Amino acid sequence: MSTKLANKVSEAQFSQLTFECETGNYHTFCPISCVAWLYQKIEDSFFLVIGTKTCGYFLQNALGVMIFAEPRYAMAELEEGDISAQLNDFKELKRLCLQIKQDRNPSVIVWIGTCTTEIIKMDLEGMAPKIETEIGIPIVVARANGLDYAFTQGEDTVLAALAHRCPGKNTINETNSSKKIIEDCASTAKRNPPEQFENKTNFSSTLFPSNSPKGNTKEVLLVEEQVPASFQLPRSLNFSNNVSKKQAPLVLFGSVPSTVANQLTTELNRQGIEVAGWLPSQRYTELPSLNEEVYVCGINPFLSRTATTLMRRRKCQLISAPFPIGPDGTRGWIEKICSVFHIEPQGLEKRESIVWESLNDYIKLVQGKSVFFMGDNLLEVSLARFLIRCGMIVYEIGIPYMDRRFQFAELQLLEKTCQQLNVPMPKIVEKPDNYNQIQRIRELQPDLVICGLAHANPLEARGITTKWSVEFTFAQIHGFTNSRDILELVTRPMRRNSSLSNDAAFTSFTRK
Repeated sequence: MSTKLANKVSEAQFSQLTFECETGNYHTFCPISCVAWLYQKIEDSFFLVIGTKTCGYFLQNALGVMIFAEPRYAMAELEEGDISAQLNDFKELKRLCLQIKQDRNPSVIVWIGTCTTEIIKMDLEGMAPKIETEIGIPIVVARANGLDYAFTQGEDTVLAALAHRCPGKNTINETNSSKKIIEDCASTAKRNPPEQFENKTNFSSTLFPSNSPKGNTKEVLLVEEQVPASFQLPRSLNFSNNVSKKQAPLVLFGSVPSTVANQLTTELNRQGIEVAGWLPSQRYTELPSLNEEVYVCGINPFLSRTATTLMRRRKCQLISAPFPIGPDGTRGWIEKICSVFHIEPQGLEKRESIVWESLNDYIKLVQGKSVFFMGDNLLEVSLARFLIRCGMIVYEIGIPYMDRRFQFAELQLLEKTCQQLNVPMPKIVEKPDNYNQIQRIRELQPDLVICGLAHANPLEARGITTKWSVEFTFAQIHGFTNSRDILELVTRPMRRNSSLSNDAAFTSFTRK
């Protein structure tokens, strides 16, 4: 390790990950921007954003480039009369939904609540079931407002709402009964009558979690589990003992383009694992079934609310795995799923090494370079882990908010990566204070700062190379084959600066 780096990093950072919280302001996009990718993913949907003209201006600027694609979203602007409760919200929303049905006839209408609907206490959940009954189209309510930590959590809110609408299963497979009952009954006793599951289509019936003892047990094991300092995976998180000989259904949750979803599904199929469905699916009418038999696994770090909903409300079993970002993360994600289903993964090591070899031209550009994450989209830990594996030095991982329980396996892989490469553990700062971050950036002088849109130009003006974090949200970064796109984004400003320097040097030489 270089002397420069040794002076900047304390020896304590070699031993374990350190967490800090600075209680700064949230400098992120508005979560209603999730409409940009969700309306394209759910092809038979229509998104209605309920907010003020400010929300409309934001959507026009952020999503205006898609105007020629005939987008399936609209803005229900609240006027002064709506905010002062002088107008009838129910009649206005019903009129708009009837117009949407007449013009587009979608399979589902998603209401996106904004900050204003939160402040004036609009009862969207109360109005939606009544209008849904009258117009004959399902209405899903998601409060993806700016009070969240990061703009990517808008998707988290929508998927959590959609999880309530996924169909259940009328019967439970007998293999999911307790072992004692199976042993006692053997082949002579009569089977217990199948438990009936209610298809939770009434939105008002899903507002409160179940108080069943079984549900609380899973909640304690998966959601309330405390993260130990060593990040060793507790035995309570291993569901392999509950898997029957016939593979239990596996549902993946996270919104990615269909091509990426097909790639991840194919990778699991190569290991003999069938994917029962995706949340969200391409069509609302094809949502996967969810019940106690189903195993679920996330592909994005910002979906902690969806994971909690799937466990608490739908009683699904969560597979805690690293996220499939980069070759190392994708391999860890597949290996964890295989271990749950008692499958020995085949050819993953060779496949990962082939991908790493294909990235050599980019790795040569980033090796030894330093990067600083200011925090914006909650993808920071996964990206930092991948860049460390590529040979970059990560000084700090700023992140608006992190659910350590949901990112448990990712943090474990990050620590393992640093130990294997004998590099210092990056400091993780939740809710960072930007003033303090700027001081640290001036002191550390990183080669690249990955930050939000609001900070890019001021930092560039001070001679600091930046990259917009929002680009990683919209790019295809999941799976083995898309690892190259991550490095393409990371190296683009470096290659640009190098090209400009060469041009300047050539111009100066010709003038002489």
